[in-house]
Amino acid sequence: MSRVHEALRKAQQSPEPAKPDSRAKIASSVIESPLAVETPAPSPAAILEIEDIEDAIRNATELPYHPLSDALLVNPAKPREAPSEEFRTLRTRLNHLQSLQPLHTLVVTSASPAEGKSFTATNLAITQSQLADKRVLLADFDFRRPTVEKTFQIDSSPGISDYLLGKVRMGDIVRRIAGTNLYVMTAGEIVSNPLELLNLKECKLLLETVREHFDWVILDSPPLLFAADGNLLATMCDGTILVVRIGTTTFDSVTRALQSLCENNILGIVVNGARRGELYSKYNYYHNYYYAPGAESEEAGDLQAEAEQQELQADE
Repeated sequence: MSRVHEALRKAQQSPEPAKPDSRAKIASSVIESPLAVETPAPSPAAILEIEDIEDAIRNATELPYHPLSDALLVNPAKPREAPSEEFRTLRTRLNHLQSLQPLHTLVVTSASPAEGKSFTATNLAITQSQLADKRVLLADFDFRRPTVEKTFQIDSSPGISDYLLGKVRMGDIVRRIAGTNLYVMTAGEIVSNPLELLNLKECKLLLETVREHFDWVILDSPPLLFAADGNLLATMCDGTILVVRIGTTTFDSVTRALQSLCENNILGIVVNGARRGELYSKYNYYHNYYYAPGAESEEAGDLQAEAEQQELQADE
């Protein structure tokens, strides 16, 4: 009996065996089993991330530069015309801002239709692309009333909407204007839900991607007071320019447009529709005098008189 009691006493004093840790077993199985983590199928956004956009840019389809005759585009062959000078001034200011802050994606919009936003976006893109070290992308995000394909007389599709819907790849929508540093993305096929398309994560990723591969990405967007598209695009870009037209845009429209943007990333306002006499005659006078070799004071007076006469005729 003493031996039995001794055995019982020792059994009571020995520690209980440790209970297995269920969490350790689960963790161990996850680490050891290659099937524990399920790999999801790649989404269109993931496809965009792994796509070589530089390859798409290098192999972009080249299109001849045959703009619409009445598109009022800056003419590189006439660099001293007044509109060219105005857009060069805008370009200089934007490039200066870019040297002070991260600024690559730019929304050009207006309060209402027919105020010159597409005219400004296109000419600004052309002017920026005239600099040898600038790679510029003009993207038509106005899915409601696209204009880029009409201005350059090119096919609308494939375009941005086709890409966001997963129908084409990046290389299909990036096209280059031959002989220039200007690339264009047309709006693409007409969609019934433009705002929902812009809310897709693929849209934000697209803008983030092209931002890293172009010096300037200039977006033409719908008017702020007629659609929410421009407001949404402004939140995804580095800056916004508001275009107003003299004699058309009201102070109330400008105020409401600025309020709709929450005064976020607004770089400035471009005034469109100045009188021809206020620009052309003065620019012509200045450049004709400056570039005339050996211009004398009498010749300068004749040039000034001619410029003033042109201004009076234009005002009439």
